[in-house]
Amino acid sequence: MAQKSENNHHILPAPIPDLVVENRTGEWRVLRLAPRLAHLAGVSPEDARGRSLDRVFRGTAPPLSELASEVDSRERSLDGIHVRFPGEERRLLYAEIRPGGLTEDYKGRMVTFVFRAREATAEKVSFRGIVGVGPGIREVFRKITLYAPSDASVVITGETGAGKELVARALHEGSPRNRFPFVAVNCSAISEELLESELFGHEKGAFTGAVRTHRGRFERANLGTLFLDEIGDMPLYTQSKLLRVLEEGRIERVGAEEEHRVDVRVVCATNIPLEQAVGRGRFRADLYHRLSVLRIHIPPLRERPEDIPLLVEHFLAHFSRKYSRRIERLTPEALSLLQSYLWPGNVRELRNVLERVYIETQAEVIGARAFTEWIRERQDFTPGDWGLESLERRRVEPVVPPYPLYSASLLNSGKGILEIETLSGKSRSTRPAGLNKEKIRRAYDAAGGNIAGAARLLGVHRATLYRYLEKLGLSREDLRKGL
Repeated sequence: MAQKSENNHHILPAPIPDLVVENRTGEWRVLRLAPRLAHLAGVSPEDARGRSLDRVFRGTAPPLSELASEVDSRERSLDGIHVRFPGEERRLLYAEIRPGGLTEDYKGRMVTFVFRAREATAEKVSFRGIVGVGPGIREVFRKITLYAPSDASVVITGETGAGKELVARALHEGSPRNRFPFVAVNCSAISEELLESELFGHEKGAFTGAVRTHRGRFERANLGTLFLDEIGDMPLYTQSKLLRVLEEGRIERVGAEEEHRVDVRVVCATNIPLEQAVGRGRFRADLYHRLSVLRIHIPPLRERPEDIPLLVEHFLAHFSRKYSRRIERLTPEALSLLQSYLWPGNVRELRNVLERVYIETQAEVIGARAFTEWIRERQDFTPGDWGLESLERRRVEPVVPPYPLYSASLLNSGKGILEIETLSGKSRSTRPAGLNKEKIRRAYDAAGGNIAGAARLLGVHRATLYRYLEKLGLSREDLRKGL
């Protein structure tokens, strides 16, 4: 019988955990697994017991082992963490993770997970001007909340247009420094000769054209936050001066004879891997280690399709205020079309194309046809092969994703609408596709474990791909092992 509290309310029993994990030897292992969660992992509860958590649940975003480690180290629960599970359906659930204390033999630690289905209608989430509801962007929100009170340097990574400056501003607004200036400088937009003066300032007469004393960005950001965008493009000489400022907290203007003390938190952003820049001698290793105390990665928009409806709603409301007329929504076909595109320009590209069709549309609803001209331009953006081999070559170069639409079927059904080729550069046909195990595995890997996406990359119908899987004796488990 349930006990009653003093105010006569029933105390609800704690939900039964879907997953219990323990850590005895430095690795999280499954102790108990509920059948409904075992189904998502493709294993039985009995087979999962004792196995590595990372092996049972491969490809979750964020990784379950990282969440377990955070809860265990902080001894505090995490609630409402959105977790995306891999597979064709890419199920999205939210989790409550709680520390479970010591195991029965007192040799290890336990953590419990309770998963609930996402609400049918997702609640709009906006965190300091950043909009999103998926697990990738929620992880960004969590890290901003965790890192904002600190004075440690932060490196924000992400592709062009992903919103790195928004994250930097959110860190500043959530910090004790928010009463003082937030100063941004793009290191790639200022010439090498002027960047030193722009950052550290100069005295009158220090060089030709220096007709007055100039306070640099460090001085203007004193007691606040300095955001160094595209830090990977900073010249090596300026990097050495920046390192000295970070270590000593003092700057010396160009042409000055004395130093000035500054108190600045430095937040950097880059769309190139700094580790590779260090390896190539383009970025100082000591500066890299000084800056990258904390890291925040913004996932590209193509990995956040669940955020696109919220972003569309956000931008439509903004344009309604800007242009003093209202467009209510996009049709389901138009929204599906946007969710099928790879978005190489990320959120910035989405905003720009929405503003374009907003201006061109006089109705209260935007349909898929409004994007026809833009689609044709996207097809002509990058000449050459857009097939799987081209995609894999591009994957070697970071932040240069493929440009064409991920799915063409949404527009091909409409009369008079531009017919779009598939990613392979060929229209789908009923002719033999000539697929082999290696091609299918590469496509499955490139599509992130999505059968329908792999079929698009291969230029075949999904049913055709299933026939080849049966013919070649390949199972889903075989494909997952290759990831």
